Amino acid sequence: MTPRPRRLPVSLRSSPAPWHRQQPTWRAASPRIIATALKRAQTRSAGNWYVLGPSAAIRPDAGYGATVEGIEVVAWRDANNALIAGPGACPHMGAALAEAPVRCGTLVCPWHGLALNGAPFAGWQPFPAHDDGILAWVRLDEHGGEDPLESPVIPPRPAAASSLAAVYSGTGVCEPQDIVANRLDPWHGAWFHPYSFTDLTVLDDGATTDVMTVKVSFKLGSRLVVPVTAQFSAPGPRTVVMRIIKGEGIGSIVETHATPLGAAHDGRPRTRVTEAVIATSHRPGFTIARTAAPLLRPLIRHAAGRLWKDDLAYAERRWELRGTGRFPG
Repeated sequence: MTPRPRRLPVSLRSSPAPWHRQQPTWRAASPRIIATALKRAQTRSAGNWYVLGPSAAIRPDAGYGATVEGIEVVAWRDANNALIAGPGACPHMGAALAEAPVRCGTLVCPWHGLALNGAPFAGWQPFPAHDDGILAWVRLDEHGGEDPLESPVIPPRPAAASSLAAVYSGTGVCEPQDIVANRLDPWHGAWFHPYSFTDLTVLDDGATTDVMTVKVSFKLGSRLVVPVTAQFSAPGPRTVVMRIIKGEGIGSIVETHATPLGAAHDGRPRTRVTEAVIATSHRPGFTIARTAAPLLRPLIRHAAGRLWKDDLAYAERRWELRGTGRFPG
């Protein structure tokens, strides 16, 4: 039976200690523990599936362009709104198909009008694609290096009818492992993001359970906080999931996916973070909140973007140190 939520989900803290006087976490944040958790994640198969982006970003009237592992990909929706993906270059003369117009489910090349309906044509072969309702995926078997899976590994999510989802995307100069390592270091939360988190304690570092359990309070103001207990797990080599198991919003999850884009002109790797926040609550007022989803999603994306401004800097720094042999882990 689901526990009955408290009348108010917030707590009033006593005067908070200054940032520099909070409990240090560097002793517990062992590079070895983080590296071991990362290594375990990298041994798990993604079946050659990569996140393209938010499902809502792929419209029925135009192509959606992305680069994955250096491969140009275009995605669009057919006449039945099904997701189609394939090479992003026109098979005729190589025109970029990103943002090409779509008419009645057919992608039309803007250079000479060649039409693609998703079937193989003149050497153009579609890629397997999957739409889970929140994220769009593509399978690249020639580049993934794994045994292919029929569909991507998607963690259990709150029911769509009783949840609110928002997706943030950002890009950093790093590799997917640097994004995953950032997420497998919960100890940095209250130190690196003091505007969002406080009172952070790692209850289980995952060394034996493979799941990190964290007690933390989300800050609503200088003294108002929402205390929760959350678990972090990595179901695949490029994915980390945070799930609230106690406190406000039990069952809510945050999925963080890292998609390698390939090297840029400067030779440095680029990785796109796609983070899906899927919130749920047993409070009656949450139904009202869901009706205001168009107003709430930009706020959720803004909050995620604020965190990722810092976390991408973390990931980029980690990549830089690794590349020069200076990373202490």
